[in-house]
Amino acid sequence: MSEIIRRDPRREWIARNRLHPDNAAVLAALGVNRAGGVVSEWMGPSGVVRKDPRAIGFIGPNGVKRIDRSGLQQGGQATAATTAARDSRRTVTIDQPAFLVAVVPDLTGGRLSGHDKDLLGLARRVADADAEQPGAVVAILFGEHKEEALGEAGIDRVVHLDDEFYAGFAPEARLAALSAVEREMTPRFWLLPDSPLGGADLGRRLALRLGERAATGVWQVEADNEASLGWRCTARGGAGSLDIQRPLPRVALALAECAEPVDETLHAAEHLTLAASIPTTLSRIEDLGQVAVDPAGVALAEAEFILSGGNGVKQWDAFHHAAKVLGATEGASRVAVDDGFMARDRQVGATGTWVTARVYMAVGISGAIQHLQGIQRCDKVVAINLDPGCDIIKRADLAVIGDSTQILAALVAMVEQQRGGQRDAA
Repeated sequence: MSEIIRRDPRREWIARNRLHPDNAAVLAALGVNRAGGVVSEWMGPSGVVRKDPRAIGFIGPNGVKRIDRSGLQQGGQATAATTAARDSRRTVTIDQPAFLVAVVPDLTGGRLSGHDKDLLGLARRVADADAEQPGAVVAILFGEHKEEALGEAGIDRVVHLDDEFYAGFAPEARLAALSAVEREMTPRFWLLPDSPLGGADLGRRLALRLGERAATGVWQVEADNEASLGWRCTARGGAGSLDIQRPLPRVALALAECAEPVDETLHAAEHLTLAASIPTTLSRIEDLGQVAVDPAGVALAEAEFILSGGNGVKQWDAFHHAAKVLGATEGASRVAVDDGFMARDRQVGATGTWVTARVYMAVGISGAIQHLQGIQRCDKVVAINLDPGCDIIKRADLAVIGDSTQILAALVAMVEQQRGGQRDAA
């Protein structure tokens, strides 16, 4: 005997209207989840349960848990409660660790990238697996860095090597330093980012030096009591067409989003100095510096700095001039492309190109869900818009409310004044 379920249109309308005074009570009666003050799932007019892909912990169709890098993708600004929670994070100090997990971040531009923070989250997970005998995460940093809160990323110990012969592309000098760390500290695991920014090359060199068969393209690590070191990793293989599982070796090169970044604890980030001096090696590689590249010729998927325009841009000549002065690669929203202001290969979003820029500047873009999906892996998002309540403002790390033409003109004037003839000073 089938059961007939009668729908209550009024109650469903109240459930969808978050401003209704009975909204909370109706949601509770329907068993609807609300995360961060925003409804994370609700029932649509056809009776289908809808889910917010930007909600914390959202599980996508392929079973992968979404990672919220900004903390502001939940449809609202950070509340006072969120700020207080961040200020009251638990402080962790590991005086006598049972073992060490060494991490060598790329530290591009002197700052931890999203990939680096994911890698540190993975190291933290491995180090904290045994609560009675926890390990410590030691980060080996090369060159100057601008990070003032390394402990917030889950780092217990820091070995900072800022000599000039580690600057630029110097894999042989860096390998000698990592060999010295291996001799003095003997980490149980070495974790490096599998990225073209240096980690992929350095990690393979380190594995060869240590006589280890490194795991590359690692995107997942799970506990495994049968493995020699207690962990099993899953890595991409066959040009990304298949997954390979094996016991986690001492040297692993992990992909972005291999784990969630640390956000609930504060660690000591104690600075250490190597007891023995690192032998100076005569490098066979000479770094001649970076080659100047026209930003207009850089593919969106590979660009590090993107200036993207949308429907709010009224003077496109000024927009193109700003991109040239700032040294940014141009992007656009779907509306701007459909209106003919930008070429189709410049479209950013789920229906265009997914980008991973270090800085993404959105000018006059409201922030449709497809666009937000396309920029979710960008490290820093800057939004210029007239509407303080649009979705791109809620996603942005820095928001500027005002006329985009005037703001871009002021920014260009400031850069040209401070540049002093240097093309890439922006």
